Amino acid sequence: MTRSFFRTLALSCVAVIVACEAPLAQQAKPYEPTVGQQGKDVVWVPTPQALVDRMLDMARVTVEDHVVDLGSGDGRTVITAAKRGVRARGIEYNPDMVELSKKNATAAGVGNLATFERGDIFESKFSDATVITLFLLPDLNLRLRPILLDMKPGTRVVSNSFDMGDWEPEARIQAPSENCTSYCSAMLWIIPAKVAGAWRLPQGELTLEQKYQMLTGTLKSGGKAELISEGKMDGANITFKVGDRIYRGRVEGGKMQGVFATETKWEATRR
Repeated sequence: MTRSFFRTLALSCVAVIVACEAPLAQQAKPYEPTVGQQGKDVVWVPTPQALVDRMLDMARVTVEDHVVDLGSGDGRTVITAAKRGVRARGIEYNPDMVELSKKNATAAGVGNLATFERGDIFESKFSDATVITLFLLPDLNLRLRPILLDMKPGTRVVSNSFDMGDWEPEARIQAPSENCTSYCSAMLWIIPAKVAGAWRLPQGELTLEQKYQMLTGTLKSGGKAELISEGKMDGANITFKVGDRIYRGRVEGGKMQGVFATETKWEATRR
């Protein structure tokens, strides 16, 4: 065989090796998400780190909490919470994002506290959370709202940029402009106990109407009905005013009790 034949054969083998190695090299390239990439319900835009920090501060997250981030993306909110010693979980539909988040958590040294799962936020279970964080569009927030309102009273919900319709937040914050250029605001809600209806007191009957955390109603006592004012729920804590008497108490199941006026005890049970 001629020298040219062996040269041609060698070049052919090199070409085959290069052709085989190219797909392997592409497969080995680490996954990198792109801002604006399409997800199941929204495109992915990461929450600025400066706002992540402010959101967790606003929710007053402590090591006693369990944070769940709905649509956790690259895992930064969950990982930031875990760095504070908080147990945190991310629910994300994109499996590549889930794997990336796990790697990021391991690299940050918080893989024991930060966990991630692939799932649809409208089908996943997160009733054990004490803090919910999210960065979703308004229509998705409205779909989530009834689910959130069924959670344990006192659960804190923090949303990046988008509100919950006519459910007014308890607080709003803005990340410093030098550290954040877009999507730099957040809002906080606290899940209220459900108290609408009639309650029996030793001195009469309390009837409450409720719209989220706000309360209206009447207190009937001795044949006289008085309107309540300044009624509000703060988780399981209730406050309202009748005349010049301010009632403060706590709701547990079908019972509420507390103090009013000059620390006089009061108690009510559901009818």
